[in-house]
Amino acid sequence: MMNSYHTEQPSALIEFKAVSRVYGTGAAAMAALRGVSLAIGKGEFVAVMGPSGSGKSTSMNILGCLDTPSSGSYLFNGIRVEALSRDQRAILRRQYLGFVFQGFNLLKRTSARENVELPLVYRGVPAGRRKRRALEALEAVGLQGWESHTPGELSGGQQQRVAIARAIVTDPEVLLADEPTGNLDSARSREVMELLTQFNRERGITIIMVTHEPDMARYAGRRINFTDGVIQDGRPEESV
Repeated sequence: MMNSYHTEQPSALIEFKAVSRVYGTGAAAMAALRGVSLAIGKGEFVAVMGPSGSGKSTSMNILGCLDTPSSGSYLFNGIRVEALSRDQRAILRRQYLGFVFQGFNLLKRTSARENVELPLVYRGVPAGRRKRRALEALEAVGLQGWESHTPGELSGGQQQRVAIARAIVTDPEVLLADEPTGNLDSARSREVMELLTQFNRERGITIIMVTHEPDMARYAGRRINFTDGVIQDGRPEESV
């Protein structure tokens, strides 16, 4: 689909090569990222941490094809993403990435099944196949029997499970999770993290998760810490 565009032989699924992102110009210029280089292999589970304003959200926006670097290069499986057009980046996002958000981002008056079907609607998947795949995804997150319930009829933990089902229904290469446990209590947080770990191990989905919580970061195999637009790359002290 896009392999004819600005490709390099990949050494990792995701690479940042000296990525900088500057907002504004002149005296008002603000560098959110300062020459960040990193590599994430297929099947990794990475926790991204750092205080507000450290650059982690900017990095996630670039990883999710919602923003592009001011300089440097972002490679996805060897494709130079910053060299793609807006439409091509949208195709990459739709075909290869899944998203989970702190606030769930579900349509309030729409059933769990219909919420999960949405990414398949954008892909043009026929209705019967959409329904079948959505039901399979909801079963995979433990919500069999809850398919017809709207978000208002579900607990916060159940809503996040619907959001995870929506993220995995397309069989993405990468799942980008932005504070997925931020609105949940400790028990529900552990349930969500165990689900993400399961999909990482059993399906080989690469997971990149922003979190402020060290206990949640311990589920990841590796931790990337952002400070003032640069990173320190390491592993958690212990893993679950």
